[in-house]
Amino acid sequence: MLTLHTADLLLAGPGAAPLPGGAVLVEGDRISRVGPYEELGAAWPHARLRRWPGVLTPGLLVHGADALLERTYYPDDPYETAELGAEPLSGAEALAGLAMTESRWGNSARRATQKLLARGVVAVTGRLTVPAVRTAVIRSGLTLLPPTAAVPPAPPSLDPFAGRDTAEQAFFGTLEPNAPARFAVFASPDAEALLEQGATTCVATVITGRLLHRRR
Repeated sequence: MLTLHTADLLLAGPGAAPLPGGAVLVEGDRISRVGPYEELGAAWPHARLRRWPGVLTPGLLVHGADALLERTYYPDDPYETAELGAEPLSGAEALAGLAMTESRWGNSARRATQKLLARGVVAVTGRLTVPAVRTAVIRSGLTLLPPTAAVPPAPPSLDPFAGRDTAEQAFFGTLEPNAPARFAVFASPDAEALLEQGATTCVATVITGRLLHRRR
């Protein structure tokens, strides 16, 4: 099935000129065309249309998945938050009394991957050693990449923009024909506002053509 995603502004990737009213035509798990909505909509009038507010960008990349998913615990809301609070717990002292098992780490990782998808994240870097955590990441649809030296100057964070000078530095890939259909939409007017307002403005995340997050 063909799906046409369009937004107020399209940023195809680092260095690409912003395209007002841009659109991405998706066929299966790949991008088929990128261009003005008027042109793509006229050429493929029967494509399913998803019209989004804000800016459509490549999906985002987060570093340090091992620290975020295997050394940080995400309480289960609402069952654990009354006792543990809503914020993630990290550090030996905070985790000491939780009696962590592989299963519990896996459940925590599933909650974390949902938070990442809700921030427009499509890929993470890190070396995961807990099988249940690795399974949670793979099943979420996120791409798992090896650790890299090109880590922003900040502790690992669920925020893809942490330590970034520009929003484009957090982009993973570019939006172009034949590329994997991995992108996100944010309720921000442009890249500068996106960096300032943050990834929690995400309204939609698409991975391999599937809408894996949509703000309710």
